[in-house]
Amino acid sequence: MNKQRTNSYRGSLIILTALFFIWGLITSLNDILVPHLKSLFELSYVQASLVQFSFFFAYFVMSYPAGKIVSKSGYKAGIILGLLIAAGGCALFYPSAALRSYPLFLLSLFILASGLTLLQVAANPYVNSLGSPETAASRLNLTQAFNSLGTTIGPVLGGLFILSAAVLTAGQISQLPPVEAQHYFATESASVQSPYLVLTGVLILIAIIIWFSRLPILSDEKETGEVQDHSLWKRRHLVLGVIGLFAYVGAEVSIGSYLISLMERPDIASLTAVEASKKLSLYWGGAMVGRFIGSFLMTRIKPNRLLAFNAIVIVLLIASAIAFGGLWGMWGILAIGLFNSIMFPTIFSLALDKLGKLTGRASGVLCMGIVGGALIPILQATIADHLSLLASFVVPLLCYVYIAYYGYKGYRPTNCA
Repeated sequence: MNKQRTNSYRGSLIILTALFFIWGLITSLNDILVPHLKSLFELSYVQASLVQFSFFFAYFVMSYPAGKIVSKSGYKAGIILGLLIAAGGCALFYPSAALRSYPLFLLSLFILASGLTLLQVAANPYVNSLGSPETAASRLNLTQAFNSLGTTIGPVLGGLFILSAAVLTAGQISQLPPVEAQHYFATESASVQSPYLVLTGVLILIAIIIWFSRLPILSDEKETGEVQDHSLWKRRHLVLGVIGLFAYVGAEVSIGSYLISLMERPDIASLTAVEASKKLSLYWGGAMVGRFIGSFLMTRIKPNRLLAFNAIVIVLLIASAIAFGGLWGMWGILAIGLFNSIMFPTIFSLALDKLGKLTGRASGVLCMGIVGGALIPILQATIADHLSLLASFVVPLLCYVYIAYYGYKGYRPTNCA
């Protein structure tokens, strides 16, 4: 019986791993869209940061409802619904690009992220529960490593398809003959439309595969009886975990959003947008490698200790990058990816510890912290517009200071009912 159960879990984890890969790829494409849309619509840093705001604000709006859906309908239904909503968001990129409408782009991103929110709320606690509680953090890190594989490949593909053509300013476009201007708009639209149409088909295909797959139903998957929502907010380690995810996602998204712009600066590396997008894949690739390493280390080192250590290293990397700038600054920021690696799955796993049947709803509450990806980049963008882009990296630095605290002390479960 145990052997059959292990095999069943193994098959489920393989399916979920593919899911993690594809949503990592989709999320990392935002880092390509930011500089692309910034140039295309001649936006300030703050205006361009609305790409990440629209995407990650959906997590804040939809996480709690998603938690209720998952707690009532189960993980499998939540995953399928999330995939279909995300596919709808990807499909809307076609008219957004054709109409060259920035607000429609933002709406498409919001719908896409709403679907991914449901996926996060359902898939993360599902992986967390498919096996021994003692190895939950290690297991989630291993699965999330393939999410990082997607985020590594995403910038490379985005650089090839979305950033391949030179973006003209409004003044340059006005000087083009009408036929050439029309051709330019058609080319720019196609560079965004094609990748997202492919993603639409892939998401629908995965939803069909999961529909016909036999994913195991877990004993604590659905809530039974009435649940007091306020009881979740009495779990101190869960609440501090929400803040931890807010800080982590905000810092990670901020760094990813502005790395290309940072590397393009003459005082840093003077790279082209395409060259910088390839370097960006090193940032996400480091996260992938780090998660494989972290999954192994967590069988020997307590997850909270590894979390605190990595956060302290990142604080030192950012501080030295701001102090020295130049190529050192570029490589210092890129190296953050390696130490970022374990943070999301480890914070997630620690925050869900000892919550039992509250896990599904708690996952929704926890995912609300992902709204940090919407707010922290705007704060960094404001500093970048008024001071300098390099100086603005003090914002993610402070986020990692908090994460170090959570790994040191804030993770400890409480027994409040």
